[in-house]
Amino acid sequence: MALIKSISGIRGTIGGEVSNNLTPIDAVKFAAAYGMWLKNNSTKQNLTVIVGRDARISGKMVSSLVCNTLVGLGINVTDIGLSTTPTVELAVTLDAADGGIIITASHNPKQWNALKLLNNKGEFLNGEAGEAVLKIAEDDSYIFAEVDNLGTYNKKSNYMQKHIDEVLKLNLVDVEAIKKAKFKVVVDAVNSSGGIVIPALLEELGVECVKLYCEPNGHFPHNPEPLKEHLTDISELVVKEKADFGIVVDPDVDRLALVSEDGSMFGEEYTLVACADYVLSKTPGNTVSNLSSSRALRDVTEKHQGKYEASAVGEVNVVELMKASNAVIGGEGNGGIIYPESHYGRDSLVGVALFLSHLAHSKMSCKALRDSYPSYFMSKNKIELTPQINVDKILETIASNYKNEDVITIDGVKINFASEWIHLRKSNTEPIIRIYTESTSQETADALALRFIEEIKNCI
Repeated sequence: MALIKSISGIRGTIGGEVSNNLTPIDAVKFAAAYGMWLKNNSTKQNLTVIVGRDARISGKMVSSLVCNTLVGLGINVTDIGLSTTPTVELAVTLDAADGGIIITASHNPKQWNALKLLNNKGEFLNGEAGEAVLKIAEDDSYIFAEVDNLGTYNKKSNYMQKHIDEVLKLNLVDVEAIKKAKFKVVVDAVNSSGGIVIPALLEELGVECVKLYCEPNGHFPHNPEPLKEHLTDISELVVKEKADFGIVVDPDVDRLALVSEDGSMFGEEYTLVACADYVLSKTPGNTVSNLSSSRALRDVTEKHQGKYEASAVGEVNVVELMKASNAVIGGEGNGGIIYPESHYGRDSLVGVALFLSHLAHSKMSCKALRDSYPSYFMSKNKIELTPQINVDKILETIASNYKNEDVITIDGVKINFASEWIHLRKSNTEPIIRIYTESTSQETADALALRFIEEIKNCI
Protein backbone atom coordinates (compact mmCIF):
# COMPACT_ATOMS: atom_id res chain seq x y z
CA MET A 1 0.00 0.00 0.00
CA ALA A 2 1.17 3.55 -0.49
CA LEU A 3 0.87 7.26 0.22
CA ILE A 4 2.26 9.67 -2.37
CA LYS A 5 2.65 13.36 -1.56
CA SER A 6 3.31 15.75 -4.41
CA ILE A 7 2.74 19.37 -5.37
CA SER A 8 -0.49 18.36 -7.10
CA GLY A 9 -2.02 16.78 -3.99
CA ILE A 10 -1.96 13.66 -1.89
CA ARG A 11 -2.79 10.20 -3.24
CA GLY A 12 -2.87 6.86 -1.51
CA THR A 13 -4.59 3.59 -0.75
CA ILE A 14 -7.44 3.55 1.75
CA GLY A 15 -6.87 1.99 5.19
CA GLY A 16 -3.73 0.80 6.93
CA GLU A 17 -1.18 2.80 8.87
CA VAL A 18 -1.16 6.57 9.26
CA SER A 19 1.42 8.28 7.00
CA ASN A 20 1.83 5.12 4.93
CA ASN A 21 -1.66 5.12 3.42
CA LEU A 22 -4.52 7.53 2.84
CA THR A 23 -6.09 7.16 6.28
CA PRO A 24 -8.71 9.54 7.75
CA ILE A 25 -5.93 11.26 9.69
CA ASP A 26 -3.91 11.84 6.52
CA ALA A 27 -6.96 13.22 4.72
CA VAL A 28 -7.63 15.65 7.58
CA LYS A 29 -3.99 16.67 7.83
CA PHE A 30 -3.64 17.48 4.15
CA ALA A 31 -7.02 19.22 3.90
CA ALA A 32 -5.98 21.36 6.89
CA ALA A 33 -2.66 22.20 5.25
CA TYR A 34 -4.44 23.31 2.08
CA GLY A 35 -6.93 25.37 4.10
CA MET A 36 -4.11 27.07 6.00
CA TRP A 37 -2.33 27.82 2.72
CA LEU A 38 -5.50 29.51 1.44
CA LYS A 39 -5.81 31.59 4.61
CA ASN A 40 -2.13 32.55 4.58
CA ASN A 41 -2.43 33.81 1.00
CA SER A 42 -5.67 35.77 1.23
CA THR A 43 -6.76 39.03 2.81
CA LYS A 44 -10.43 38.00 2.69
CA GLN A 45 -12.29 37.29 5.91
CA ASN A 46 -14.63 34.72 4.38
CA LEU A 47 -13.13 32.06 2.13
CA THR A 48 -15.13 29.50 0.13
CA VAL A 49 -13.90 26.17 -1.24
CA ILE A 50 -15.76 23.94 -3.72
CA VAL A 51 -15.51 20.21 -2.93
CA GLY A 52 -16.58 17.42 -5.31
CA ARG A 53 -15.83 13.72 -5.69
CA ASP A 54 -15.98 10.86 -8.15
CA ALA A 55 -17.97 7.70 -7.41
CA ARG A 56 -15.24 5.76 -5.58
CA ILE A 57 -16.42 3.66 -2.65
CA SER A 58 -14.32 5.73 -0.25
CA GLY A 59 -15.42 9.05 -1.75
CA LYS A 60 -18.16 9.95 0.71
CA MET A 61 -15.93 9.19 3.71
CA VAL A 62 -12.97 11.21 2.44
CA SER A 63 -15.19 14.07 1.30
CA SER A 64 -16.85 14.30 4.71
CA LEU A 65 -13.46 14.47 6.42
CA VAL A 66 -12.21 17.14 4.04
CA CYS A 67 -15.33 19.30 4.22
CA ASN A 68 -15.51 19.27 8.01
CA THR A 69 -11.79 20.00 8.34
CA LEU A 70 -12.20 23.12 6.20
CA VAL A 71 -15.25 24.17 8.24
CA GLY A 72 -13.11 23.71 11.36
CA LEU A 73 -10.62 26.17 9.92
CA GLY A 74 -13.34 28.77 9.46
CA ILE A 75 -13.63 28.20 5.69
CA ASN A 76 -17.02 28.00 3.97
CA VAL A 77 -17.59 24.82 1.97
CA THR A 78 -19.82 24.27 -1.05
CA ASP A 79 -20.14 20.51 -1.42
CA ILE A 80 -21.25 19.67 -4.96
CA GLY A 81 -21.19 15.93 -4.26
CA LEU A 82 -20.83 13.41 -7.06
CA SER A 83 -19.02 15.30 -9.79
CA THR A 84 -16.06 15.35 -12.17
CA THR A 85 -12.68 17.01 -12.03
CA PRO A 86 -13.49 19.52 -14.81
CA THR A 87 -16.88 20.23 -13.21
CA VAL A 88 -15.23 21.25 -9.94
CA GLU A 89 -12.73 23.37 -11.87
CA LEU A 90 -15.58 25.18 -13.63
CA ALA A 91 -17.56 25.50 -10.39
CA VAL A 92 -14.69 27.41 -8.77
CA THR A 93 -14.83 30.03 -11.52
CA LEU A 94 -18.64 30.11 -11.84
CA ASP A 95 -19.02 30.73 -8.09
CA ALA A 96 -15.93 32.95 -7.78
CA ALA A 97 -14.71 30.61 -5.04
CA ASP A 98 -11.27 30.79 -3.45
CA GLY A 99 -10.26 27.24 -4.24
CA GLY A 100 -11.40 23.69 -4.84
CA ILE A 101 -10.69 20.11 -3.85
CA ILE A 102 -11.54 17.10 -5.98
CA ILE A 103 -11.71 13.76 -4.18
CA THR A 104 -10.49 11.35 -6.86
CA ALA A 105 -7.55 9.13 -7.69
CA SER A 106 -8.25 9.55 -11.41
CA HIS A 107 -7.22 6.38 -13.29
CA ASN A 108 -5.98 4.45 -10.23
CA PRO A 109 -7.84 1.29 -9.09
CA LYS A 110 -10.68 1.45 -6.56
CA GLN A 111 -8.52 1.05 -3.42
CA TRP A 112 -6.91 4.42 -4.18
CA ASN A 113 -8.21 7.90 -3.53
CA ALA A 114 -6.71 11.37 -3.53
CA LEU A 115 -7.14 15.07 -2.87
CA LYS A 116 -6.51 17.20 -5.97
CA LEU A 117 -6.06 20.86 -5.11
CA LEU A 118 -7.18 23.93 -7.07
CA ASN A 119 -6.49 27.65 -6.82
CA ASN A 120 -9.05 30.45 -7.21
CA LYS A 121 -8.89 30.14 -11.00
CA GLY A 122 -10.02 26.53 -10.87
CA GLU A 123 -6.54 25.39 -11.91
CA PHE A 124 -4.15 22.98 -10.22
CA LEU A 125 -1.66 24.51 -7.81
CA ASN A 126 1.71 25.37 -9.28
CA GLY A 127 4.97 24.04 -7.87
CA GLU A 128 5.54 26.88 -5.42
CA ALA A 129 2.03 26.66 -3.96
CA GLY A 130 2.14 22.88 -3.79
CA GLU A 131 5.44 22.95 -1.93
CA ALA A 132 3.99 25.46 0.54
CA VAL A 133 1.06 23.14 1.28
CA LEU A 134 3.44 20.21 1.83
CA LYS A 135 5.54 22.33 4.20
CA ILE A 136 2.49 23.26 6.31
CA ALA A 137 1.53 19.57 6.54
CA GLU A 138 5.09 18.61 7.49
CA ASP A 139 5.23 21.25 10.24
CA ASP A 140 1.69 20.61 11.52
CA SER A 141 1.22 24.39 11.57
CA TYR A 142 -2.55 24.68 11.74
CA ILE A 143 -4.71 27.19 13.59
CA PHE A 144 -8.35 26.12 13.81
CA ALA A 145 -11.29 28.50 14.25
CA GLU A 146 -13.03 29.13 17.53
CA VAL A 147 -16.69 28.14 17.82
CA ASP A 148 -18.16 31.46 16.72
CA ASN A 149 -15.95 31.55 13.63
CA LEU A 150 -16.52 28.11 12.14
CA GLY A 151 -17.14 27.96 8.41
CA THR A 152 -20.50 27.15 6.84
CA TYR A 153 -21.38 23.96 4.94
CA ASN A 154 -23.73 24.01 1.96
CA LYS A 155 -24.71 21.31 -0.50
CA LYS A 156 -25.45 22.05 -4.15
CA SER A 157 -26.23 19.34 -6.66
CA ASN A 158 -26.77 20.90 -10.10
CA TYR A 159 -23.20 21.57 -11.20
CA MET A 160 -22.88 18.76 -13.73
CA GLN A 161 -25.85 20.30 -15.58
CA LYS A 162 -24.21 23.73 -15.31
CA HIS A 163 -21.09 22.16 -16.83
CA ILE A 164 -23.13 20.76 -19.74
CA ASP A 165 -24.71 24.18 -20.27
CA GLU A 166 -21.28 25.82 -20.44
CA VAL A 167 -20.08 23.27 -23.02
CA LEU A 168 -23.13 23.83 -25.22
CA LYS A 169 -22.42 27.60 -25.23
CA LEU A 170 -18.99 27.16 -26.83
CA ASN A 171 -18.83 28.72 -30.31
CA LEU A 172 -17.16 25.71 -31.93
CA VAL A 173 -19.66 23.20 -30.52
CA ASP A 174 -22.05 22.90 -33.46
CA VAL A 175 -25.16 21.52 -31.78
CA GLU A 176 -27.31 21.62 -34.93
CA ALA A 177 -24.73 19.81 -37.06
CA ILE A 178 -24.37 17.11 -34.40
CA LYS A 179 -28.15 16.63 -34.12
CA LYS A 180 -28.47 16.45 -37.91
CA ALA A 181 -25.81 13.69 -38.08
CA LYS A 182 -27.92 11.39 -35.85
CA PHE A 183 -24.94 9.68 -34.25
CA LYS A 184 -25.19 6.50 -32.19
CA VAL A 185 -22.51 6.13 -29.49
CA VAL A 186 -21.58 3.58 -26.80
CA VAL A 187 -20.34 5.03 -23.48
CA ASP A 188 -18.12 3.21 -20.96
CA ALA A 189 -17.86 5.36 -17.81
CA VAL A 190 -16.30 2.67 -15.58
CA ASN A 191 -19.21 2.99 -13.11
CA SER A 192 -18.27 6.49 -11.98
CA SER A 193 -19.67 10.00 -12.38
CA GLY A 194 -19.10 10.02 -16.14
CA GLY A 195 -22.00 7.58 -16.30
CA ILE A 196 -24.30 10.46 -15.39
CA VAL A 197 -22.80 13.47 -17.14
CA ILE A 198 -21.67 12.02 -20.50
CA PRO A 199 -25.05 10.46 -21.40
CA ALA A 200 -26.77 13.68 -20.24
CA LEU A 201 -24.54 15.73 -22.56
CA LEU A 202 -25.17 13.35 -25.46
CA GLU A 203 -28.91 13.55 -24.94
CA GLU A 204 -28.83 17.35 -25.27
CA LEU A 205 -26.79 16.94 -28.45
CA GLY A 206 -29.34 14.56 -29.96
CA VAL A 207 -26.96 11.58 -29.87
CA GLU A 208 -28.34 8.10 -29.24
CA CYS A 209 -26.44 6.68 -26.24
CA VAL A 210 -25.90 3.02 -25.41
CA LYS A 211 -24.71 2.80 -21.81
CA LEU A 212 -22.00 0.39 -20.65
CA TYR A 213 -20.82 0.53 -17.02
CA CYS A 214 -22.61 3.82 -16.35
CA GLU A 215 -23.91 3.01 -12.85
CA PRO A 216 -21.99 5.38 -10.50
CA ASN A 217 -21.39 2.85 -7.71
CA GLY A 218 -17.58 2.95 -7.64
CA HIS A 219 -17.17 -0.74 -8.47
CA PHE A 220 -14.91 -0.50 -11.50
CA PRO A 221 -15.65 -3.43 -13.87
CA HIS A 222 -12.17 -3.24 -15.37
CA ASN A 223 -8.94 -1.36 -14.77
CA PRO A 224 -10.10 2.28 -14.96
CA GLU A 225 -7.15 3.52 -17.00
CA PRO A 226 -8.56 3.87 -20.55
CA LEU A 227 -5.96 1.74 -22.34
CA LYS A 228 -6.60 -0.73 -25.19
CA GLU A 229 -6.12 -3.83 -23.06
CA HIS A 230 -8.86 -2.71 -20.65
CA LEU A 231 -11.48 -1.86 -23.30
CA THR A 232 -12.43 -5.16 -24.94
CA ASP A 233 -16.04 -4.97 -23.72
CA ILE A 234 -16.80 -1.62 -25.33
CA SER A 235 -14.96 -2.60 -28.52
CA GLU A 236 -17.26 -5.60 -28.90
CA LEU A 237 -20.39 -3.61 -28.03
CA VAL A 238 -19.64 -0.82 -30.52
CA VAL A 239 -19.55 -3.41 -33.32
CA LYS A 240 -22.60 -5.30 -32.02
CA GLU A 241 -24.67 -2.10 -31.75
CA LYS A 242 -23.46 -0.81 -35.13
CA ALA A 243 -22.54 2.41 -33.32
CA ASP A 244 -20.66 5.26 -34.96
CA PHE A 245 -18.01 5.11 -32.24
CA GLY A 246 -17.42 4.53 -28.54
CA ILE A 247 -16.59 6.96 -25.74
CA VAL A 248 -14.49 5.95 -22.73
CA VAL A 249 -13.80 8.20 -19.74
CA ASP A 250 -11.84 7.58 -16.56
CA PRO A 251 -13.45 7.85 -13.08
CA ASP A 252 -13.08 11.64 -12.78
CA VAL A 253 -13.82 12.36 -16.46
CA ASP A 254 -10.71 14.32 -17.40
CA ARG A 255 -9.41 11.68 -19.83
CA LEU A 256 -11.21 10.75 -23.05
CA ALA A 257 -10.54 7.71 -25.24
CA LEU A 258 -12.45 6.80 -28.39
CA VAL A 259 -13.24 3.51 -30.13
CA SER A 260 -13.87 3.45 -33.90
CA GLU A 261 -16.91 1.83 -35.46
CA ASP A 262 -15.00 -1.37 -36.24
CA GLY A 263 -13.99 -1.81 -32.59
CA SER A 264 -10.43 -0.58 -33.12
CA MET A 265 -8.88 1.99 -30.83
CA PHE A 266 -8.95 5.55 -32.14
CA GLY A 267 -6.12 5.96 -29.65
CA GLU A 268 -6.19 8.26 -26.64
CA GLU A 269 -3.18 10.08 -28.10
CA TYR A 270 -5.33 10.95 -31.12
CA THR A 271 -8.24 12.35 -29.09
CA LEU A 272 -6.28 15.58 -28.69
CA VAL A 273 -5.00 15.41 -32.28
CA ALA A 274 -8.53 15.21 -33.71
CA CYS A 275 -9.96 17.93 -31.48
CA ALA A 276 -6.97 20.17 -32.24
CA ASP A 277 -7.40 19.60 -35.97
CA TYR A 278 -11.00 20.82 -35.72
CA VAL A 279 -10.22 23.83 -33.48
CA LEU A 280 -7.23 24.89 -35.59
CA SER A 281 -9.31 24.67 -38.79
CA LYS A 282 -11.70 27.27 -37.31
CA THR A 283 -9.35 29.30 -35.12
CA PRO A 284 -5.70 29.00 -36.25
CA GLY A 285 -3.08 29.27 -33.54
CA ASN A 286 -0.57 27.41 -31.40
CA THR A 287 -0.77 24.15 -29.46
CA VAL A 288 0.94 22.55 -26.46
CA SER A 289 1.17 19.01 -25.16
CA ASN A 290 3.61 17.30 -22.82
CA LEU A 291 6.85 15.50 -23.65
CA SER A 292 5.15 12.08 -23.49
CA SER A 293 2.58 12.98 -26.15
CA SER A 294 2.52 12.01 -29.82
CA ARG A 295 4.33 13.89 -32.57
CA ALA A 296 1.04 13.81 -34.46
CA LEU A 297 -0.11 16.98 -32.67
CA ARG A 298 2.99 18.78 -33.92
CA ASP A 299 2.27 17.61 -37.48
CA VAL A 300 -1.38 18.71 -37.38
CA THR A 301 -0.45 22.08 -35.83
CA GLU A 302 2.12 22.77 -38.52
CA LYS A 303 -0.42 21.78 -41.20
CA HIS A 304 -2.53 24.69 -39.95
CA GLN A 305 0.54 27.02 -39.84
CA GLY A 306 0.65 27.03 -36.05
CA LYS A 307 3.53 26.50 -33.65
CA TYR A 308 3.73 23.42 -31.39
CA GLU A 309 5.59 23.32 -28.07
CA ALA A 310 6.11 20.55 -25.48
CA SER A 311 6.03 20.98 -21.70
CA ALA A 312 7.01 18.82 -18.77
CA VAL A 313 4.41 16.19 -17.87
CA GLY A 314 1.65 17.42 -15.57
CA GLU A 315 -1.45 19.47 -16.27
CA VAL A 316 -0.13 22.55 -14.48
CA ASN A 317 2.97 22.53 -16.71
CA VAL A 318 0.90 22.22 -19.88
CA VAL A 319 -1.36 25.07 -18.76
CA GLU A 320 1.55 27.37 -17.92
CA LEU A 321 3.11 26.84 -21.36
CA MET A 322 -0.27 27.22 -23.07
CA LYS A 323 -0.70 30.62 -21.45
CA ALA A 324 2.85 31.66 -22.33
CA SER A 325 2.45 30.64 -25.98
CA ASN A 326 -1.18 31.78 -26.30
CA ALA A 327 -2.19 28.28 -27.40
CA VAL A 328 -5.75 27.85 -28.69
CA ILE A 329 -5.88 24.20 -27.59
CA GLY A 330 -3.58 21.80 -25.78
CA GLY A 331 -3.54 18.91 -23.40
CA GLU A 332 -1.93 15.60 -22.70
CA GLY A 333 -1.64 12.48 -24.81
CA ASN A 334 -3.56 10.47 -22.24
CA GLY A 335 -6.80 11.80 -23.72
CA GLY A 336 -6.78 15.09 -21.84
CA ILE A 337 -8.24 18.04 -23.80
CA ILE A 338 -7.55 21.57 -22.52
CA TYR A 339 -9.56 24.20 -24.37
CA PRO A 340 -9.04 27.73 -22.99
CA GLU A 341 -12.32 29.00 -24.45
CA SER A 342 -13.92 26.87 -21.74
CA HIS A 343 -11.30 26.71 -18.96
CA TYR A 344 -7.69 25.69 -18.34
CA GLY A 345 -8.27 22.07 -17.33
CA ARG A 346 -8.54 18.67 -19.00
CA ASP A 347 -12.20 18.16 -19.82
CA SER A 348 -13.81 15.12 -21.43
CA LEU A 349 -17.14 16.89 -21.90
CA VAL A 350 -15.46 19.57 -23.98
CA GLY A 351 -13.55 16.86 -25.85
CA VAL A 352 -16.72 14.89 -26.65
CA ALA A 353 -18.53 18.00 -27.94
CA LEU A 354 -15.60 19.15 -30.08
CA PHE A 355 -15.04 15.66 -31.50
CA LEU A 356 -18.73 15.25 -32.38
CA SER A 357 -18.65 18.65 -34.10
CA HIS A 358 -15.54 17.62 -36.04
CA LEU A 359 -17.05 14.29 -37.10
CA ALA A 360 -20.30 15.98 -38.15
CA HIS A 361 -18.45 18.58 -40.24
CA SER A 362 -16.02 16.10 -41.82
CA LYS A 363 -18.82 13.70 -42.84
CA MET A 364 -16.28 10.90 -42.39
CA SER A 365 -16.52 7.75 -40.33
CA CYS A 366 -14.57 7.64 -37.08
CA LYS A 367 -12.10 5.12 -38.55
CA ALA A 368 -11.62 7.16 -41.73
CA LEU A 369 -10.95 10.27 -39.67
CA ARG A 370 -8.34 8.41 -37.61
CA ASP A 371 -6.69 7.09 -40.77
CA SER A 372 -6.41 10.64 -42.12
CA TYR A 373 -3.85 11.57 -39.45
CA PRO A 374 -0.09 10.87 -39.40
CA SER A 375 0.40 7.29 -38.29
CA TYR A 376 2.51 6.92 -35.16
CA PHE A 377 2.51 4.05 -32.71
CA MET A 378 3.22 4.23 -28.99
CA SER A 379 4.31 1.74 -26.39
CA LYS A 380 3.59 2.61 -22.76
CA ASN A 381 5.43 0.60 -20.15
CA LYS A 382 6.54 0.92 -16.55
CA ILE A 383 8.98 -0.49 -14.03
CA GLU A 384 7.92 -0.84 -10.39
CA LEU A 385 10.16 1.05 -7.98
CA THR A 386 11.61 -0.07 -4.67
CA PRO A 387 13.20 2.28 -2.10
CA GLN A 388 16.62 0.93 -3.05
CA ILE A 389 16.41 2.12 -6.67
CA ASN A 390 18.11 5.46 -7.32
CA VAL A 391 15.98 6.71 -10.21
CA ASP A 392 17.82 10.02 -10.62
CA LYS A 393 21.12 8.22 -10.99
CA ILE A 394 19.65 5.83 -13.57
CA LEU A 395 18.26 8.68 -15.65
CA GLU A 396 21.55 10.59 -15.45
CA THR A 397 23.36 7.52 -16.77
CA ILE A 398 20.93 7.06 -19.66
CA ALA A 399 21.19 10.75 -20.60
CA SER A 400 24.97 10.54 -20.55
CA ASN A 401 24.98 7.41 -22.69
CA TYR A 402 22.98 9.23 -25.38
CA LYS A 403 24.53 12.69 -25.09
CA ASN A 404 25.17 12.81 -28.85
CA GLU A 405 21.42 12.54 -29.57
CA ASP A 406 18.71 15.19 -29.07
CA VAL A 407 18.22 14.81 -25.30
CA ILE A 408 15.70 16.82 -23.22
CA THR A 409 15.99 16.68 -19.42
CA ILE A 410 13.33 19.13 -18.18
CA ASP A 411 11.25 16.15 -17.02
CA GLY A 412 13.11 12.89 -16.72
CA VAL A 413 14.93 12.06 -19.94
CA LYS A 414 13.51 12.27 -23.45
CA ILE A 415 15.67 11.14 -26.36
CA ASN A 416 14.56 12.19 -29.84
CA PHE A 417 15.80 9.98 -32.64
CA ALA A 418 15.14 10.66 -36.34
CA SER A 419 11.92 8.64 -36.63
CA GLU A 420 11.13 7.74 -33.02
CA TRP A 421 11.57 8.85 -29.41
CA ILE A 422 11.64 7.54 -25.85
CA HIS A 423 10.66 9.34 -22.65
CA LEU A 424 11.73 8.00 -19.25
CA ARG A 425 10.40 9.63 -16.10
CA LYS A 426 9.44 8.95 -12.51
CA SER A 427 5.66 9.05 -12.10
CA ASN A 428 4.08 11.79 -9.96
CA THR A 429 1.18 9.54 -9.00
CA GLU A 430 2.56 5.99 -8.65
CA PRO A 431 5.84 4.39 -7.44
CA ILE A 432 7.01 3.57 -10.97
CA ILE A 433 9.28 4.67 -13.81
CA ARG A 434 7.16 5.37 -16.89
CA ILE A 435 8.67 4.33 -20.21
CA TYR A 436 6.93 5.83 -23.23
CA THR A 437 8.12 5.28 -26.79
CA GLU A 438 6.78 6.30 -30.19
CA SER A 439 7.78 5.06 -33.61
CA THR A 440 6.46 4.44 -37.11
CA SER A 441 5.19 0.92 -36.28
CA GLN A 442 4.01 -0.88 -33.16
CA GLU A 443 6.81 -3.40 -33.51
CA THR A 444 9.55 -0.78 -33.54
CA ALA A 445 7.91 1.18 -30.68
CA ASP A 446 7.75 -2.01 -28.57
CA ALA A 447 11.31 -2.95 -29.51
CA LEU A 448 12.60 0.50 -28.48
CA ALA A 449 10.84 0.17 -25.13
CA LEU A 450 12.25 -3.33 -24.49
CA ARG A 451 15.73 -2.12 -25.38
CA PHE A 452 15.60 0.65 -22.80
CA ILE A 453 13.98 -1.54 -20.15
CA GLU A 454 17.04 -3.77 -20.41
CA GLU A 455 19.34 -0.73 -20.25
CA ILE A 456 17.55 0.47 -17.09
CA LYS A 457 17.84 -2.96 -15.49
CA ASN A 458 21.56 -2.94 -16.20
CA CYS A 459 21.80 0.38 -14.34
CA ILE A 460 20.04 -0.89 -11.19
